[in-house]
Amino acid sequence: MRPAPSDFNGLPDEGQAASATGFPHIRMRRTRKSEGIRRLVRENALEPRHLILPVFVEEGLAERTPVRSMPGVYRETELSLALAMRQAAQNNLGAVMLFGVSRRKDATGSDSMRPGGLMDRMVKRAKDACPDLVVMADLCFCEYTDHGHCGPLDHNGETVDNDRTLENLGFQAVTAAAAGVDIVAPSGMMDGQVGAVRRALDASGFQDKAILAYAAKFASSYYGPFREAAGCSLGKGDRKTYQMDPANGEEALRETALDIAEGADMVMVKPGLPYLDILWRIKNTFRMPTFAYNVSGEYAMLRCAADAGSLDYEKALMEMLLSFRRAGADGILTYAANDAAQILQK
Repeated sequence: MRPAPSDFNGLPDEGQAASATGFPHIRMRRTRKSEGIRRLVRENALEPRHLILPVFVEEGLAERTPVRSMPGVYRETELSLALAMRQAAQNNLGAVMLFGVSRRKDATGSDSMRPGGLMDRMVKRAKDACPDLVVMADLCFCEYTDHGHCGPLDHNGETVDNDRTLENLGFQAVTAAAAGVDIVAPSGMMDGQVGAVRRALDASGFQDKAILAYAAKFASSYYGPFREAAGCSLGKGDRKTYQMDPANGEEALRETALDIAEGADMVMVKPGLPYLDILWRIKNTFRMPTFAYNVSGEYAMLRCAADAGSLDYEKALMEMLLSFRRAGADGILTYAANDAAQILQK
């Protein structure tokens, strides 16, 4: 006999428990029966606007050149950059992130801090080509220094002098802002870098320029192909004294909290796939716009596996990108941004 409405409290009694709280009363497959139903109840979605394309721009290059370790990725010339921007815009990508590949390297990376230098030129060309597409500029010195580190070196010549680098980051940020960049992204993991960039931008009248902080950037083996693409292999030493230990999770939360306190408008986790737990924790702790970087090694693994016939590139790519969205990413930097956008638009 059915219970009277007044007796029903929303919970089954002991006699009902077996059927009302599990199979066969509950059949999870009901919501998987057709593509229409699956789409209706889907928790996360991926759209082209969620994708950000990293672009390498090399000065003095005669024609765009493929990156050997990253199939489908090129070093753009300063002229072909315009074509890359227009393709990104046609694919409705959310943004482009620019990385300079300098041929005027020195101990401090000075070319990235001066008007007329590569940073200045590539940002101007990008905005001239597509004024409405969001342009981000990576703020770091590894692509511009002759030793490959992310700032001027300290007395031992093996690691970065943190406090000397902060002032230079301010100059670099102002150079990018004056060229028309929309968002600057300090990536060197220097203590105090977000605050230094914010102060420099504000002092120069660029209060409206946003900062995307590489808040939790780990000393990862997944960056290998990037070193080739950006021309920033180290002369000696390593980056473990400033990038994070992959074993640490609580430290990532502290780093992120500090960047937010210094003025970050959005934060990033890098790499992506091995650090989805960090991405989830940061998004749920701070509720800030949060990005993930699907780095060069992750992209290269997928391409190489697909080329070997081990998996379906398009299906695996979309599954991978959805994992970032499920973990809380509002945006994803990925070398497969154009590929993914075209798949989505089919």
